[in-house]
Amino acid sequence: MNHTNSWLIRNASAILTGLRGGAARHVGPDIRITQGRIAALGSLQPLPGEQVLDATDCVVYPGWVNTHHHLFQSLLKGIPAGIDQSLGAWLGAVPYRYRGLFDEHSFRLAARVGLVELARSGCSTVADHHYLYLPGMAFDSAQILFEEAERLGLRFILCRGGATQVRQAEGPATAGPETLTQYLDDVQRLVQVYHDPADDAWRRVVMAPTSPPYSMPPEHLRETARAARRLGIRLHSHLSETVEYQNEVHDRHGLSPVVFCAEQEWLGPDVWFAHLVKLSAEEIQLLGATGTGIAHCPQSNGRLGSGIADIVAMEAAGMSVSIGVDGAASNEACDMISETHAAWLMQRAKAGERAMARHAGGDLEGGAHVASVEDVVRWGTAGGAQVLGLDAIGTLQVGMAADLAIYRLDQPRYFGLHDLGIAPVVGGGRPTLRALLVGGRLSVENDAIPGLDLAELGSQARQAVLRLQQAAGVRA
Repeated sequence: MNHTNSWLIRNASAILTGLRGGAARHVGPDIRITQGRIAALGSLQPLPGEQVLDATDCVVYPGWVNTHHHLFQSLLKGIPAGIDQSLGAWLGAVPYRYRGLFDEHSFRLAARVGLVELARSGCSTVADHHYLYLPGMAFDSAQILFEEAERLGLRFILCRGGATQVRQAEGPATAGPETLTQYLDDVQRLVQVYHDPADDAWRRVVMAPTSPPYSMPPEHLRETARAARRLGIRLHSHLSETVEYQNEVHDRHGLSPVVFCAEQEWLGPDVWFAHLVKLSAEEIQLLGATGTGIAHCPQSNGRLGSGIADIVAMEAAGMSVSIGVDGAASNEACDMISETHAAWLMQRAKAGERAMARHAGGDLEGGAHVASVEDVVRWGTAGGAQVLGLDAIGTLQVGMAADLAIYRLDQPRYFGLHDLGIAPVVGGGRPTLRALLVGGRLSVENDAIPGLDLAELGSQARQAVLRLQQAAGVRA
């Protein structure tokens, strides 16, 4: 891997910064990187010792920040028993059925597949909600995740999942929750070994019980929140992905899911939730008032038939909005290009669903005005950095860490575009990645990752899928 971290990126066709309003684009056309930080943007000349990277006919974005993933699911794509199931039945048919069948090799391979796919989409930071913890595991899965991310030159945030009670859908084959003491002790161990509080950290740890209504009783949730704040780490989980969250919390506690989380000290600017598809207006206002964030996962929410989170309303209420790909088992992909394309389309479609004829009291034709490409880029970069508390990444401006993706628009889908800056989001397919720089280090060049044989990785993945199918008693 090239560890040079002083560059001059020259002659970009467009630069999107991840900032708001008029600052969302910079005319460039050049970007200077010195010792891993952005030193200047403008019309620049090479300095002695700089490595020049030609960005002619290329578009430059901040590196994407993926705020919700399940990397182990990268070997569980398109499983027939779950492909047409909504969340509850899908959980039983896919992740809960297969997760106990992973060994060290298949787990490492799954992590590598997912991280490679993300890196080749221009993603520089990955937050993985890792809940594959089972009694008697023979390997340290957290260590493997950190190792694989480091190998690829990506920033990595481990959201340490887990449960102290078993959800009914999990079944006896994967039963065996941790005690609260076991869970908290391991989080503390991980913080001591891996967590870096710096605003440009390469490694962090997050307190992340798998799902508040299901994974822990209220008293355990309160203790995890307090423990996280004592340790100085953030909190993350799933919430309100489907109406079953509303049913569960109402039946058990007589509350909405968001109010339930508030009572367990699980709201605030140090908390973000994945999904939040099914919320009342009052819940959105409470989340906004507390500065709680969201990892919006539009493709998984669409694939499982869950709905579309109203992130435009959430941001207007004061919430921090970011984008996550969720697991490949409920997405069949895990790249930030297709995810942001879906976010762009679905927010407009959601707004358009509110349009009615004038005679019925409507005054709206459609929703194309609600989510610009610049909004989507901001959600997928600066928004992600905000929910993760990584204040030195996520935007292209002087002084920030040099995490950036350079896309070459050399495929027919981009021919004829009048505004090249919007191409990666509106094109609906992955453009050639001219380069991915993370902290000024070159992680991907011309779609290739140094030292990685992509064909061999594909072959290993196919073999691993066959072994998983055999272990599960599924006929290939």
